This record gives sequence, C-alpha cells and structure tokens, in this order.
Amino acid sequence: MRKIHKFKAFLLIPVLLFFLNSCEAIKYRPVDAKEYPPDPAERVRKNIEEGKGFRLMGRQNKGGVFDFASSNPLWRASLDTINFLPLISANYSGGIIISDWYSGGSQNESIKITIRFLTNEIRADALEIKVFQKKCGIQSNCTISENKGQIVKELKKNILKKAAVYEKELKNKNKKSYLGKIR
Repeated sequence: MRKIHKFKAFLLIPVLLFFLNSCEAIKYRPVDAKEYPPDPAERVRKNIEEGKGFRLMGRQNKGGVFDFASSNPLWRASLDTINFLPLISANYSGGIIISDWYSGGSQNESIKITIRFLTNEIRADALEIKVFQKKCGIQSNCTISENKGQIVKELKKNILKKAAVYEKELKNKNKKSYLGKIR
C-alpha cells in the first residue's frame, strides 16, 4: 500500500514539473541591470508609479476605471470642437464622427463634417477631416461639394490644441505618488 502511494507521488512530481515548465511566470527572462535603479527605494517608487506594485491594508482603495472614449484626448477634443453640430454617428470603435447637415440660420447653404481617426496619437496626420457644403437654389436645386479650404485647417488646429491640453491633464491626473516608506 505504501509502495503504491510512493509510486504515485514519484510519478506525480515529474508530471507537475512538466506542466509548470510551460508557465510564463517561472521561465527565466534575462534582465538588463541598466533598466532598474540600484537603490531599493527608487525601484519600489518606480514600480508603484508604473502601476506594477500593490498596496496592502487599504492605503489607496481604488477600483477599476472604465473611461473608454472619454480617456482618449483626440476623441474628446473632436467632440468638443464640433459640439454645436447635430451628429448622425459617433462611433468610437470605428474611429469616425459624422455630423448632420447644419445651416446655421442660412436658408440656402449648409455644411456637413466628417472626422476619421487614423491613430490615437496627437499629431497632425492623426485626423482626416472632410467638410461638405450644400448650396441650394430657388427650386431646391442643390449642389454638394467638398470644401478643402481654411475651415478644415482651422478645425484640425483647434482639435489638436484641445487634445494636447486634455492629454496633459490626463497625464497629471494619472500620476501616482509614492506614499510608503522603505524599511
């Protein structure tokens, strides 16, 4: 009876070692010493600022934050810039905002704006903005043309300015300060 338990344990250990060997957590990863400061207090501070650490005893009880589109500065800046326009579609996952026709009090002329997001980075080529103008005649003879003039440049400039401000505010908000002491 004891021989059977020893035999099972003897077989179980190599099987467990085989399965644990495939785990990423225990695999050897070479580390460059230049990436980590030699002072333990600095290492702890750096890890906590990067969100790699954890705190015990409820020092900063903080749950998950699910901001999605509201945490993307470029998206927020675009919506804030064209907030006077009625929107047909604002699809964050598709990366596009489409406004409805807006006349602004004019009977014969209206505009429509489409903003496509090519990247989440705040840079000049991150946005593709198209402005369409509809001019209607007396008997509803309407012509639609794309306006590639000054309004596109102004919209892009305003969106990028606001996005840069939002990005700075978001970085300042997300900075984590180290409150503990190293013993």
